[in-house]
Amino acid sequence: MKTFKVLTLLAVVLILSAFAVNTIGKVGEGSKGYNVGDIAADFSLKNIDGEQVSLNDYKDAKGFVVIFTCNTCPFSVANENRIIALDLKYKNQGYPVIAINPNNPEAQPGDSFEKMQVRAKEKGYTFPYLLDEGQKIYPAYGATKTPHVYLLHKTARGNEVKYIGAIDDNSRNEAAVKERFLENAINALLEGKEIEVTETRAIGCSIKV
Repeated sequence: MKTFKVLTLLAVVLILSAFAVNTIGKVGEGSKGYNVGDIAADFSLKNIDGEQVSLNDYKDAKGFVVIFTCNTCPFSVANENRIIALDLKYKNQGYPVIAINPNNPEAQPGDSFEKMQVRAKEKGYTFPYLLDEGQKIYPAYGATKTPHVYLLHKTARGNEVKYIGAIDDNSRNEAAVKERFLENAINALLEGKEIEVTETRAIGCSIKV
């Protein structure tokens, strides 16, 4: 009888342990950020003009092209003209670019707020360039690289994530691009079609913390 009680107790402990492991695993998965189909929370971040910008400011937008990028990463620099072109092409169709610098300026001085202002002026940015001060927004999204793209679409539920990943299939060399993942996704939304490729691997520099 005593042996039976001990075995029963061990079984309960094992079951509870397994449940705890599964629960911890789920929490860990949730902490990795948004997946396609999730609703992205709004944010309020400082733009290079000193004003706070949030997604809620864009009442007439159909969605957003949220791009985590920076001044110093060679991959981000190689994509600057592409990002400007995307904004010029799609913001009047309802999908403006919202660029966010996720890097910690103390770890990467070239990505300070002042340097962001200089870079935006030099390149003639046509979109907000926001500083993720305190580095709170990029973890919520799950961004790991610069550049890292999140295409959002306004729905009755909120801003739904429709595409995550790279701008196209050649982050280093625009002349060699064969497939424009982000443009294809935006065009599908504009045409009321299903997005064929909803997630790709972002190629770029790690975010500096």
